[in-house]
Amino acid sequence: MTTTISASFVLCQRELVRFVRQRNRVIGALLTPLMFWLLIGGGMGHSFSAPGAAIGANTDYLKYFFPGTVLMILLFTAIFSTISVIEDRREGFLQGVLVAPVGRVAIVGGKVLGGAVLATAQALLFILLGWATHVITLSPLHLLGTVVILFVTGVGLTALALCIAWPMSSTQGFHVVMNLFLVPLWFLSGALFPIRDDTPRLLKGLMLANPLSYALASLREVLTQHRETTMPGTLPIWFSVTLGATILTLGLAVWVARSRSSSDAV
Repeated sequence: MTTTISASFVLCQRELVRFVRQRNRVIGALLTPLMFWLLIGGGMGHSFSAPGAAIGANTDYLKYFFPGTVLMILLFTAIFSTISVIEDRREGFLQGVLVAPVGRVAIVGGKVLGGAVLATAQALLFILLGWATHVITLSPLHLLGTVVILFVTGVGLTALALCIAWPMSSTQGFHVVMNLFLVPLWFLSGALFPIRDDTPRLLKGLMLANPLSYALASLREVLTQHRETTMPGTLPIWFSVTLGATILTLGLAVWVARSRSSSDAV
């Protein structure tokens, strides 16, 4: 058990060092969500309205879209951090770790922990930017709650992305699956538009079945300190769903890593 934990922390440290050394990745991780927030929020603010706000209230929509942008940071970081699984397999590093006496749980733990820490740190930088520009207000208690929600959601997203990346040997194929699966999860989370009474039944059902919707509802209530009225339930229920989904994806990631695939021999 101690060996597994130690190996996980070593692999986690490797992910952090790799990220810091790739400066273009650092810049892209921060500037891309900022660009999305300003362009989508500013451009669509006149077409959509936040719940309880007048149509065309640009500032209100920017505030409404802010938690969705934070969730986008978590999602993109999870995708980029798990690409390293495919790169490590090509370079032979993953094969070396697989034959080491540490077990595949340590590999999953290190990759997921590293991705979650990176995702939480980047999301916090963006949140601090929002706080400095008075888009949101945060008390120490709300900040602590935000960190917990960010980390739990980051773990779940990284584990889910790892499940997809593990059996793959092509980064191109990985990007295709990401665009077809993970990105639509973000769109259906309520990041761009809330669930309304006139929302089509199928779309509403997909949004309510999407675990990211509950993670976003938790983030939105903690970050904006306003009661989220577009999602059924309360903050403890939303966080419980998020935590349950994270535990499920972690278990799935361990199962996928333990299952032998043709890519293990590549």
